[in-house]
Amino acid sequence: MSAFALDDPFDRGPGLSRPGSVLRTAADSIPPSSLVLLGIFSVQLGAGFAKELFAALPPSAVVFLRIAAGALILGAFVRPRLKGLAGRDWALGIGFGATLALMNLSFYEALSRLPMGIAVAVEFLGPLGVAVAASRRRLDLVWVGLAGAGVVLLAPWGQSTSASWAGIAFAMLAGACWAGYILLSAAAGQRFPGTSGLSFAMIVSAVVVAPVGITTGGAELLQPELLLIGLGVGLLSSVIPYSLELQALRRMPKRVFGILMSMEPAAAALIGVLLLSEFLHVQQWAAILCIVAASLGSTRMAGRGNRRGK
Repeated sequence: MSAFALDDPFDRGPGLSRPGSVLRTAADSIPPSSLVLLGIFSVQLGAGFAKELFAALPPSAVVFLRIAAGALILGAFVRPRLKGLAGRDWALGIGFGATLALMNLSFYEALSRLPMGIAVAVEFLGPLGVAVAASRRRLDLVWVGLAGAGVVLLAPWGQSTSASWAGIAFAMLAGACWAGYILLSAAAGQRFPGTSGLSFAMIVSAVVVAPVGITTGGAELLQPELLLIGLGVGLLSSVIPYSLELQALRRMPKRVFGILMSMEPAAAALIGVLLLSEFLHVQQWAAILCIVAASLGSTRMAGRGNRRGK
């Protein structure tokens, strides 16, 4: 899971410039829409492999591996400048990192209790809420209604459902953190140069998660195969998608990028079926489609509003 929503709630932001340069030659020959889709599936593959680690490690330990790997990889290319930071900058960076930590912890707890498609769909209510809150159009009430219908369909009313109330609650908490993350990432982009704010936040996040992750993971965290998978999750969830999206954003409008990003819950459900054999009921697919439609609608309307305002 990753998101760097700045101007657009579904815009993952500047990405990693140096890893992106490695892929630039190959990426230039691929249509930008395909790069976005590859990035989406990379993120969901990372989540799928992380979920498979739950058989050996608790979710909090997997979160620690994922964030620590991301912080090390990002820190190798972007070293945050801490010297000369004002008190507000420190507060923003620490808050940014703490929000990132809680977002990942709650999402992985949701992932341990829900099929991937459902967890991502419910979490997506966070950026959807930011998109709707930024607009004053009455039509946005339609998207709110669609998203609400999706949540109602996903709620575990029956005993045969694969969802759980605790999983839904964790996913909603992750979505709320995602909404906060969107706002904090925009503020960090104004106070920190380039991606140094993100690098600072990743380090803070790793420090915040380390006590619970190390305590729950214990000696299992030292197993080479688990460390290798954790590194792979960090690459799939961070470096690869950010690099691909950076190249795509250079060649396509942000509105189109946001529309494509609305496909992420459906991609998560598909990866869940193919990688984890998480077969969903018709009602659950309908719920996911409701949330995807709400995301598409709010993003398209936001784009039209932006064009009219120019």
